Amino acid sequence: MDGSVTLQIPPPHRDDVLLAVVSVAAGLLLWSLGVHSSPTRDLLPAWAALVPLVTLAAMELLRRSMPRVTLAVGTAGLIADQFTVGNLATVLIFTDLMYAAVVYGKPAMARRLPVTTGLITVAVTIASVAWLRTPQALLIGVVTGIVSFGPALTGATLRNHREAAVAARLRAEQTALLAEMDRAQAVVAERARMARELHDMVANHLSAIAIHSTAALSIDSPATSREALGVIRENSVQGLAEMRRLIGLLRDAGAGEEAVATPSLDGLDALLDQARTNGAASGLDFVLLDDRPGSPAEAGAAGAAGSARPARAPLPAPVELAAYRIVQESLTNALKHAAPGTVTVRLARDRPAGGGGGGGGGRGGGGALHVVVDSPYGERPGPRAPGSGAGLIGMRERTELLGGAFEAGRADAVWRVRATLPVEEGAVRA
Repeated sequence: MDGSVTLQIPPPHRDDVLLAVVSVAAGLLLWSLGVHSSPTRDLLPAWAALVPLVTLAAMELLRRSMPRVTLAVGTAGLIADQFTVGNLATVLIFTDLMYAAVVYGKPAMARRLPVTTGLITVAVTIASVAWLRTPQALLIGVVTGIVSFGPALTGATLRNHREAAVAARLRAEQTALLAEMDRAQAVVAERARMARELHDMVANHLSAIAIHSTAALSIDSPATSREALGVIRENSVQGLAEMRRLIGLLRDAGAGEEAVATPSLDGLDALLDQARTNGAASGLDFVLLDDRPGSPAEAGAAGAAGSARPARAPLPAPVELAAYRIVQESLTNALKHAAPGTVTVRLARDRPAGGGGGGGGGRGGGGALHVVVDSPYGERPGPRAPGSGAGLIGMRERTELLGGAFEAGRADAVWRVRATLPVEEGAVRA
């Protein structure tokens, strides 16, 4: 290796080759017909006008790949053409080189050329008027602007439009990419939601079936087996109904309506009744302590109607669904693992800031809903149902999706599940 550097010149574009050939042909035709831009100049022979013509035509081959070089050579050729009889084709080629320098040159060059040529046009106009002191001197400035400033301004306009189109296309591609990412995330989130819903709906029934079937197999008593089979049948039917409900929701997705109502805290009494039936064989009892405040108007209406419990201020549907599923999963875990004793479910509601205390005409009213489930902790006689730990994960995910706090663990002699679910101000139950 000799250390020399070889200049790699890319092949010219076919349009540039055609432009160079046509320019030379037009210039030769004008020269042969004796049509010159400055016929009175006889400093050089007439054929000398062909030198700038051929030189600038050759620069047309490099107008895209080397715009800085072509503009410099073109400027020198245009100046040299002024010392000959001149050729109109040479001037036209220079205007194209100026245009190409702005369109294909570097951004800094594209920004400077319109300003520079504009200043040159103004300077030439002022100098011409000051030197010749005739109105016709303004034509020199006009010609200078047409030859230099006009092509530069046209090239800058075209380049700006191209850059704006590229930016718009990039924004459209980015928007499409973000939309695809959002769609993928929505699919993943929907799959996780469906998995939680399926687990919460079916696990309770299957756990009761597993416990009672194990009891029926381990205790050789016709009465016990008959009772266990009754519970198994009841939970099988209910589990099948829940499964059909979920399948119906999946089939109706996007139809704009829900086939069944979303589970809410109003169904906790029935849920605990079912848990009492399933947990009786394991020595479990279930108690619901609902300390949520009701609005005065609703409480008065409920008291006048002779209701046993005051009407509660409704909560947003996501909060009620999450609380219901947390209680349901906690009862399922108690049926699987709790020692004989009482399982206590507590519901409490923070009063919103400002002492609204009610819910304000069916609204959430702010604050937070607290769900606490205490299960006896200790050795448990009799059969146990296996667990995978997915229930605790699902409860935590439901709580965190609402921006709440969740904790589960041993507290003294009980296993405590505590969830705090924020209630947004002004949320309305669906």
